[in-house]
Amino acid sequence: MANKCEYGVAVIGGGPAGLAAAIAAKELLPSPEGVLLIERDRVAGGILNQCIHDGFGLHRFGEALSGPEYASRFIDKADLLGVPMMLNTIVLGVSDKGEYKELLVSSRQGGLSVVRARAVVLAMGCRERPRGALSIPGHRPSGVYTAGAAQNLINLENIMPGRDVVILGSGDIGMIMARRMTLEGAKVEAVFELLPWASGLPRNIQQCLVDYGIPLYLGTTVVNILGMGRLEGVTVAEVGPDRKPKRGTERFVPCDTLLLSVGLIPENELARAAGVEMNPITGGPVVDADCMTSVSGVFSCGNALHVHDLVDFVSEEAERAGRAAAEYLSKPSQQGTSTPSVAVRPAAGVRYTVPNRIALPSSPASPPASVAFRVNTPSRAGTVRLKVKDKVLAEETHARLHPAEMVWMKLGPDALASLSDADTIEVSANGSE
Repeated sequence: MANKCEYGVAVIGGGPAGLAAAIAAKELLPSPEGVLLIERDRVAGGILNQCIHDGFGLHRFGEALSGPEYASRFIDKADLLGVPMMLNTIVLGVSDKGEYKELLVSSRQGGLSVVRARAVVLAMGCRERPRGALSIPGHRPSGVYTAGAAQNLINLENIMPGRDVVILGSGDIGMIMARRMTLEGAKVEAVFELLPWASGLPRNIQQCLVDYGIPLYLGTTVVNILGMGRLEGVTVAEVGPDRKPKRGTERFVPCDTLLLSVGLIPENELARAAGVEMNPITGGPVVDADCMTSVSGVFSCGNALHVHDLVDFVSEEAERAGRAAAEYLSKPSQQGTSTPSVAVRPAAGVRYTVPNRIALPSSPASPPASVAFRVNTPSRAGTVRLKVKDKVLAEETHARLHPAEMVWMKLGPDALASLSDADTIEVSANGSE
């Protein structure tokens, strides 16, 4: 393995996105030097390894799997295809050297080394927003964790973070940990959410909170953390339409543990250092329909591109990125050149769209392009539209739209055929409260 330093495609990240991308690329590049997967942990699988609850794979496999079970499906296939993996290895930088990209990697067993690849797939996943990003006043006692850190302690390290718990934020990880802590014998006092709606999936509200009698307070946040050695409690307050605490609504909630589930941030230090253009809304790269970034030959997928709601969709998107990276190698005449494409941007009611550009079809047989987006606010009987000026390219009516759930729409070559690279596709959504 140490002598293998030149590959067709290098995939950074061995979680669900990286595994799916590496497998898809390997199926098109079967040679030993075709694909390399680099993972910083000692095993592949990423965050799935600590997600022992079920619910994964309902779309992909038609059955409810735990996180490790879902990951093992892809790990087994990668092993069967002979995808080489550099484990316990960190990528320190990616630089563009023309035909090749150079990855500076570091590992305990091999020290510093350079891996060269003609295409790179960024699949580093995301990280949790920490307390420092929230500016919550108060002391700095022990007992304050991100929800994912607490999940790791319980499920992988067999360590109980605390017994009397408050959760700030109604993201999916936070609600899942409310249930997990309860099952381990802890008392979850409540889940507090700043927004006037829950941030996570409806099924987790029902299965993790309602089914266990855990109260959810909307429009409420933590305004103070108390305790010197160990956390003694938090002060919470209602917030107004401006999302600032309202005077006179403060109350003290005793607890020894505070779990933070207040958002995820795509891991993109490598992308920024490589000069990739970033989307300020998603925190991920600006990409085309093949998941290629502004740097030719560098692709991005999964939660490093934008935070997904379901891992099934992460795998689907990553497979598209892996195939595109492999196909990129067979098109040397097009490398570094721009393909005619149309811009895609959010309009009324939509927070962001991915991709940001879609290549115009080269023939009527071209595959359809997928557009993913999130709405700004919850609504019922919502209509989503993809249009150029007054021309509607696609339209769908949904019984319900929610920021926690991605919306996916497809555009066939017939809808794109009449467009030019001067056009912009606007994605909008409207509905009733």
